[in-house]
Amino acid sequence: MRILGEHAYVLHARPWRETSLLVEVLAAEQGRLGLVARGVRGPKRQALRAALQPMQHVRFDAVLRGELAHLNAAEALDAAPRLQGEAMLSALYANELVLRLAPRQDPQPELYATYGELRARLGAGEPLAWTLRRFERDLLDAIGVGLDYAHEGDGGPLDPAARYRLDPGQGPVRMHGERAGERGRSATGRALLALAADTPPPVEDLGGLRRVLREVLEAHLGGRPLASWQLLGELGRVAATPQGRDSS
Repeated sequence: MRILGEHAYVLHARPWRETSLLVEVLAAEQGRLGLVARGVRGPKRQALRAALQPMQHVRFDAVLRGELAHLNAAEALDAAPRLQGEAMLSALYANELVLRLAPRQDPQPELYATYGELRARLGAGEPLAWTLRRFERDLLDAIGVGLDYAHEGDGGPLDPAARYRLDPGQGPVRMHGERAGERGRSATGRALLALAADTPPPVEDLGGLRRVLREVLEAHLGGRPLASWQLLGELGRVAATPQGRDSS
């Protein structure tokens, strides 16, 4: 099948053989797609290599053969955000999430739009913790496993003052008589209601949101943790900072 003029975001690229790349993209119409880019590592193909960097927005032509498509041409549609430090790690984390959770060759227009919003927010320097929580929420919605963050599993409204954990299948579950250590695995009802309303919660609630959403993501990842989680943990960037600059 020929693919012409398809728009996509580059998620990952790695060397293959001597002069080629294996590239993963999130395409507007094709969903997540693997591309074989042959002969792009030579000195005369710098523009093409630059267009195949992570987070780059591209237009490409390819021929789909089985699981992979063979790239014929690609051009950058704009300049990818210049990210450094925690923003760059946040992009790495988001790309890995999409690679792990989005099925190949399954059109995901909502996820494509969600990724574009994330890219714009990272490029604009918006607070990382809240930016990533919104992306996690919208990613889960886009792949069909989203939750209702405004109501308890039985349908009742959340109590802003109560604490909740997130069940991957049921949604918010109120915690009664917290045992030692369980507070670290919960979020306030106030934080979950803010997430549902797409309104930034108080800074002190961001850490709880990260933890409960991570448990949901872990369930859908099938017990295989992300490499970026390990990297972020080693760098001491797992916990939210007072400024809400949380990379995972």
